[in-house]
Amino acid sequence: MESITSAINVQVDMNDKNTANGILKNLGLNMSTFVNMAIKQLIYTNGLPFEVKNPKPSTELLEALEEGEAILKGKIKTKGYHNVNQMFEDILNDE
Repeated sequence: MESITSAINVQVDMNDKNTANGILKNLGLNMSTFVNMAIKQLIYTNGLPFEVKNPKPSTELLEALEEGEAILKGKIKTKGYHNVNQMFEDILNDE
């Protein structure tokens, strides 16, 4: 059975295209192969083959970011370490 192909033109941000091409090259693929794979998965799953959502940071992450900003601004004093061994020694001695 003869396969009939059709071209698709897509406008993509140049930086995104270059980044994607680099990733695909490292995987031994090209953009055309990737697009065909994505379309086959779209058909196979009868929907998007990946989750699409607007990520919302957790309350814990937002609090950690606020704490980090406060540390950087000197509002919270913290102890510093010169290497990871000092940090682990301090952590283990606190127990």
